[in-house]
Amino acid sequence: LRSAAGVGGGLVRPGGSLRLSCSVSGFTLDQYAVGWFRQAPGQGREGIACVSYDGATTYDIKPAEGRYTISRDNANNILYLQMDGLKPGDTANYICATDLVRLCGPTSAMYYRGKGTQVTVSS
Repeated sequence: LRSAAGVGGGLVRPGGSLRLSCSVSGFTLDQYAVGWFRQAPGQGREGIACVSYDGATTYDIKPAEGRYTISRDNANNILYLQMDGLKPGDTANYICATDLVRLCGPTSAMYYRGKGTQVTVSS
């Protein structure tokens, strides 16, 4: 069974930072591309960023806006999303996902999804 669990969410004030983690099992991060997308209540999925099997990263411009950084720890098989300068519009459920392919594609459409973690940005 391949699974991934995202942690690190919570309540943060505008301008604050969070680092989300996604611990992956069933495959290694240097085998397949893995990414993050988010979904706010009543909204569609919004792709954020992806890292390919070889470590190359891609970002969806609108949600990332230079404030998000995706990275990975191959030794521990953990995917990260560092989020800085958080805004109320970043409030959403953040989900790590993969299509079990080597190169990144649209992260919002990735089929295998982990358990999301809620991020709430509010004063």
